[in-house]
Amino acid sequence: MAGGNREPGRTVTSKVIAVLGAFEHNVRPLGLTEIAERAGLPASTTHRLVAELTEGELLSRKEDGSYQLGLRIWELAQNTGRQLRDTARPFVQELFALTGETAQLVVRDKNEALLIDRAYGPKKVPRSARVGGRMPLNSTAVGKILLAFDEPWVRQSYLKLDIHKSTSKTIVDPQILNRQLKHINEQGYSITIDEQRVGAASIAVPVWHTGKLGAGLGLVIPSANAANMERYLPVLQATSERITRATAHIPLDTLLASHRKDNPRG
Repeated sequence: MAGGNREPGRTVTSKVIAVLGAFEHNVRPLGLTEIAERAGLPASTTHRLVAELTEGELLSRKEDGSYQLGLRIWELAQNTGRQLRDTARPFVQELFALTGETAQLVVRDKNEALLIDRAYGPKKVPRSARVGGRMPLNSTAVGKILLAFDEPWVRQSYLKLDIHKSTSKTIVDPQILNRQLKHINEQGYSITIDEQRVGAASIAVPVWHTGKLGAGLGLVIPSANAANMERYLPVLQATSERITRATAHIPLDTLLASHRKDNPRG
C-alpha cells in the first residue's frame, strides 16, 4: 500500500490489521471516526487505509458513507481450515441427523475456540457464534475439551488470563476451572449448562489427530433437555473416531499456528 509509516512502532501491516479488527465484535457498519477510534489511528491514516481496503474489496462502503467488511473477507475466511472442514463435514451432518441436535466442530486458535463447522435444524437454541466465528474456551463444552486435552502448557497459560464471565454460571475461578478440566480429562467428555448462553447446554468429546488433540466435537441442546445429555456419548465418540480416521492425512498442526508450542499466540 502507498504511503510511508510516520508513526514509530507501528508498521503499515499492523495498521491494516487494526482497521479490520475494528469490525471484529460489530455486525453493524462503522463510520470513519469510529473506525479510527477503535483502531487507535489518526483520521487521515484511517481514511487512506479504508479507501485502499475498499478498493481491494476487503471493506465495502454503504450509501450513507459507513463501512462494513467486504465479501472478499468472507471468501478468504472460507479457506481457513477448509481441508479439515470439508473432510469432517459429512460426519458432523450425520451427527446432527442421528441426534436432531446442533452439532459443531472446533479447533483452538490462540485463547478461543474457532468454529470450523456446524449443522443445526429448526430448534431454538441460543448460539454464540457462526461458522468461522470464535467462542470462549472456559464456558463451552467444546472449549473445555480443548483446554482439558491439549498440552499442559496451554491450560496453565490460559488459567493465568483474565477469564471472561459470559453468564452467572460461567466458571472463572482458576482453581475451580483447573479442577474441572482435570475431571474432564479423566472422564473423557465435557458438559456445560447455561455457562455460555442461558438456555443452552452442550456436551463434547475430543477428536484426535496422530495421537494428539486435534479438535473438539460437540452437541448443543436446550437447557431444558440437559438432564440426560450423556445418552449422546456413544454417537459422539463413534463420530469422533470416524473423523479421527478420515482426517489423519491432514497436517493439522499447520492449520493454525496456535497448535505449536514453540509459537504460542496466547
